[in-house]
Amino acid sequence: MKKKFLIVTAAFISSQLSAQQDTTVKSLDEVVMTANKYPNKTSLTGKVITVITKEQLEHSGGKDLSQILTGEAGIYVGGTNSNPGKDKSIYLRGARIDHTLITIDGVPVYDPSGIGGNFDIRNIAVASIGRIEILKGSQSTLYGSDAIAGVINIITKKAENKSFNGSGVLSYGSYNSFRGTAGISGRRDKIDYYANYSLHTTDGINEAVSNSANADKDGYTQYNVMAGLGFQAARNIRIQPYIRYTKINGDLDQGAFVDELDYIYHQKSFQAGVRNEFSFGNTKLIVLYNFNNINREYIDDSLKSRNGFDIYSRGSYKGNEHFIDAYAHFTLNEKIKLTAGADFRSSNSDQEYFSVGFYGPYTSKYSSDSLKQNQLGVYAALNINSHSGFNIELGNRINIHSSYGSHDVFNINPSYLINKQVKLFANFSSGYRTPSLYQLFSEYGNKNLNPEAAITMEGGLQYFSVDKKLTGRAVVFGRDVKDVIFFYFNQSTYQSQYINQDKQKDHGVELEATYIIAKNTTVKAFYTFVTGEITTKDFSGKDTTYFNLLRRPKNSFGLTISSRISDRFFISSSVAAFGKRSDAYFDAQTYQTITTTLKSYSLLDLYTEYRFLKNKLRLFADFRNVLNTRYTEVSGFNTIGFNGNGGIRFNF
Repeated sequence: MKKKFLIVTAAFISSQLSAQQDTTVKSLDEVVMTANKYPNKTSLTGKVITVITKEQLEHSGGKDLSQILTGEAGIYVGGTNSNPGKDKSIYLRGARIDHTLITIDGVPVYDPSGIGGNFDIRNIAVASIGRIEILKGSQSTLYGSDAIAGVINIITKKAENKSFNGSGVLSYGSYNSFRGTAGISGRRDKIDYYANYSLHTTDGINEAVSNSANADKDGYTQYNVMAGLGFQAARNIRIQPYIRYTKINGDLDQGAFVDELDYIYHQKSFQAGVRNEFSFGNTKLIVLYNFNNINREYIDDSLKSRNGFDIYSRGSYKGNEHFIDAYAHFTLNEKIKLTAGADFRSSNSDQEYFSVGFYGPYTSKYSSDSLKQNQLGVYAALNINSHSGFNIELGNRINIHSSYGSHDVFNINPSYLINKQVKLFANFSSGYRTPSLYQLFSEYGNKNLNPEAAITMEGGLQYFSVDKKLTGRAVVFGRDVKDVIFFYFNQSTYQSQYINQDKQKDHGVELEATYIIAKNTTVKAFYTFVTGEITTKDFSGKDTTYFNLLRRPKNSFGLTISSRISDRFFISSSVAAFGKRSDAYFDAQTYQTITTTLKSYSLLDLYTEYRFLKNKLRLFADFRNVLNTRYTEVSGFNTIGFNGNGGIRFNF
């Protein structure tokens, strides 16, 4: 009876409402930063870019970043609805997780201590984000390593145009989950400032699927602090220092279908830097520096339970990275613009693992003297925008690495705007991914590794109606990656090492549309198809090809309807559906890898908000997985059933 009631309620609301999005269609004049590294209208670039606005983020309720990203076309995040402390794996257009670059305010961030080097998005609190720009397709020309599938640029909150502004959010919900946020910002004369603090704590759920009688919940706590200052030193000089700090404490389980009562982890992420802007007539120079520090620790003392191989284990993984980028934007005339610059990245890591198991103690230790690398990139991109509607970007980068030498990438991106309604575009570009410190220099490392190299092709069209009620985009894409890094085990010598061996080919289709069906009511829908296969050598040395996009659905669909029913009342309803997926997991009982097929599933979410005191106070309620769907994202791990939270958002 309960389920029938919820279905009827959802159907009614969906017929009235809109997407958890802006209630206006994106226009040709929308300005984005990420596509060209300078503010540019979407009509003047052929790159495929999606914007998640401040309003959308405020309508996200109690969602974390992975849940927000999964609501966009072409993105699937593994572990999105698992326990909050479980790793979140971003698959952009079906690509590997280390083929999507995360940037914060345009600055690439990595994890030098990780096996793949990709940044953990759990280190970014939604409360500190003001906007997100998702740039799809290879973007290595402007952004360097790891941008094979695209770039997700997290743009942090900035100062309001008042001398003082305060804001905050308080919410409580399922699994004893609490979120609290407080922030201040302001602007006066030549100085502006902002500071934000957030806390998220939850009892969580039991991470692993388990029949154990004493299975526990795996809790999670995240603290986040962010602050920045802007100083207009002169009419043409602006200086912006900033700091960001995140601390996470969480409980873990041993693996698929294996519960654990005393396996914990701690993670600290610290970033500090400065952005300097200098203007000289029609030229703007940006000089920025960013320091990134990651410190992760995993401890299993086996006092309450012992389900692993060890009586005691402790792993410590620390990474530091310095990044400097200096680039200039030249407006040569009203039709031609040039962006040129150079960046330098220096990474090192300290890693130590100690355990006591069946065969006695074991120690593995690597210091920053051995786990280190440097790379220099020199790049340029020329943008030509004609009055006839034809636009093109031509770009090139050469990357010089301390281990493998140099590597060159390019991009060619033409587009044509017809009658300010139809934009045709195509992208032909190359990308690369630098081997991680672990893959180069650990006990399994190979100093002779080459970077993974990719060629990406995409094409499509975007439509904008004259009345600005409808916009739609259709994209076809293909991606070929060679020299894919593979963990190789030699059956003759029993030695393991990372090598360049595999070839990866992926392709797919993305369809998106947004339509204003009535005043203040919008519907947004997307469909994504992606498939891929890898070619590798078997133990006999022969090539073998097979589908390998594990945990990634070939088909995914999303529909969101939202409406501002009155000046005070907003409500939205969204449905997401994901097709069946292949998966594989390690069976701790048989010591074998088990392959399986995960069933398709769909989720229904509802959100409502009511405003008071001239929008200074908002009450909201967010309900997810309303139909209490039972499904699996990752084999052997639980997902969250029907859950919700409610709270208050305020500003003054």
